[in-house]
Formats: sequence, C-alpha cells, structure tokens
Amino acid sequence: MMAEQLTFNWPTGVALGPNDFFVSAANAQAFAMLTAPQSWPDRKMVIVGPKGSGKSHLARIFQIQSAAQTVNAATMPVDFQPSADCVIVEDMEALPDASQEAMFHLHNHLRNTGGTLLMTAQDAPTRWQIPLPDLASRMQATTITQIDNPDDALLSALIMKLFADRQIMPGPPLVQYLTTRIERSFAAAADIVARLDAAALAEGRKINKALAADLLDK
Repeated sequence: MMAEQLTFNWPTGVALGPNDFFVSAANAQAFAMLTAPQSWPDRKMVIVGPKGSGKSHLARIFQIQSAAQTVNAATMPVDFQPSADCVIVEDMEALPDASQEAMFHLHNHLRNTGGTLLMTAQDAPTRWQIPLPDLASRMQATTITQIDNPDDALLSALIMKLFADRQIMPGPPLVQYLTTRIERSFAAAADIVARLDAAALAEGRKINKALAADLLDK
C-alpha cells in the first residue's frame, strides 16, 4: 500500500525541503522582493502575512542566500549586537518594550553601515505596539511586501506540505476535496490537517474523503 501511495504525482514546487518554496500569485511579489534586497529602500523590508503563510520559510531562504543573522523579536537581548551585515528579525509584534532601544540601535547601525534588515510580522508596522517614537517612525517607513491568503494552487500545495510534515501522503482526490471545501486561509489548512490526523489516530480510520466529510460536517 505504501508503494502505491508514493506513486502520486505531486505538483512541482511543493515545499517538501527546507530550501523549497511554492510560488503562486499569493506570494509571488514577496518572493521576488526577497531575491532583490538591493532594490529595498534603505535596504530594509518587512514581510507581512497571516500565521502559517510562509514568512519564516522565506526568511530562511534569505538567511541561506545572504548568510544573515536571525533573531526572534520576543527574545532580542537588550544589549543585542549584530554579528552579520544582514539581520532578520522575526515576529516584530512580539518585540518587548525592554528591547526597543536595541532594535532602534540595530536599525541605525545597519542603515549607517549599508547593511540589510528583513523583518516578519502578521500586521503592518502601523499596527505594531511601539512606544518608542523614534523606532516607531523608522519602522513605519519600512517597505512592506504582503503575502495574501492562498489561491487554489498554493492552498493545495500547503495542504500536501502539512500532511508531509506528519509523514502522511494524501491522495490527490482528498487534497482537491479539501481545497474546494475549507476556508481559503493558511489557518484553515493547518486546522483541517491536524484534525484529520487526530481523528484518524483516535478512531482507527484512514485519512480519506469520508473522514474529511465527517469532520467538515461538524
């Protein structure tokens, strides 16, 4: 049975490896911008998109391409000192008040030295809670590239990627069925895959259209 499952033809570009990224209309602009940092005004940019949209995946691609240093905003040290001329700061909404001075100095250091700053966030900088006025103004002047909710092609690829992360190889009919019946969002894709996996384990059932129908009916 396993050999039969492995013969399915998966679409080219499904993000099965750490350096692969499925490009569709929903994220094409973000992907293109990422590959041309020299075009970013002041060499700084923020990737904005909902949870699970691939922001961190894009950041990893950029990190590999540019040998960038990556730091999570939530855990940025108050005395943070960059060790590279390209820095990625993930989840900017989570930047604590105590680290805002460090972020301010990082921004100015990279700007003065010709470095590059890439950030990720779920919302645009105008919605970040930044009490430090000088940092807020600099963040709000950052170029934004948006990842939109997934189109059908990206949603299908995302569902297969989420299944693959759980060592599950779904049949194309199931993927097509889910793509046309769930909300077109990254969160909905993650939710249905997690629910299918949990229900299959709890009930001893196969992951197929019948199980999916039962869950969606609920």
